[in-house]
Amino acid sequence: MYFQKGKIVVQKSILILFAFIITTSLFAQGDLLITPRRVVFEGNKRVEELNLANTGRDTATYSVSFIQYRMTEDGNFEEITTPDPGQNFADKNLRFFPRSVTLAPGEAQTVRMQAINRERLAPGEYRSHVYFRAVPKEGALGLEEENADTTALSIRLIPIFGITIPIILRVGENNTKVTLSDIGLVQVNDTTKILNVTFNRSGNMSAYGDLRVIHISPEGTNTPIGAVNGIAVYTPNPTRKFNVLIDNNINVDFTKGSIMVEYLSQSDRNPDKLAEAILQLK
Repeated sequence: MYFQKGKIVVQKSILILFAFIITTSLFAQGDLLITPRRVVFEGNKRVEELNLANTGRDTATYSVSFIQYRMTEDGNFEEITTPDPGQNFADKNLRFFPRSVTLAPGEAQTVRMQAINRERLAPGEYRSHVYFRAVPKEGALGLEEENADTTALSIRLIPIFGITIPIILRVGENNTKVTLSDIGLVQVNDTTKILNVTFNRSGNMSAYGDLRVIHISPEGTNTPIGAVNGIAVYTPNPTRKFNVLIDNNINVDFTKGSIMVEYLSQSDRNPDKLAEAILQLK
């Protein structure tokens, strides 16, 4: 809040989107395009570059910092300052440069991430989120409307866009396993069906992959009816509940056969099957 010639002007910051359920290799919000959408340091990997591009018509400045989140059972995120039991933050073992980026229209730049002192960490997974926060132009705050009543109370809401990218450090062997349970097909209305599924994670690290839903007819015909990419179950969560929208344009008989649900690692060639479950239809 600040004072301006008899007016009280309130500036409000709004974080409007997160990078946890994006289904493409490029992640964009507002006029900022970022790739990759997540970073995992494991094995001997110690350096990664995030590529930023301004797709808008105006020059934009973004500050770069870390922010901490917990994932809820339904996949939402809550900002926290202290890790939950079984959760480890990664920010103390990460460095990045630069800490502020100014991009002209069409301009691109990289932010360099580096993992440090990993040899001092206990085995397990460490996670923080790098936060790209748009810095509002100072000139916009000082503009006055002509013929404005300078004695009146004025509230100005200024949206500030931000993007978060998960940065993960992994130390030691990964013994994580995933199972799928509580599969159920729900008829929402005359035209909409959803499939409910629960991810069950055990082990020392998070799970991440793509979900595929396939209808299998009594004759053995496989028909893809739903897909979601980039589903994570972060530590320390043991479960995550998820809903998949079923493609209504595909003509299959949902009273017969079965539905196969697959959770696959992300790969352009031969993805590993992380988990599978079958729902028998009646």
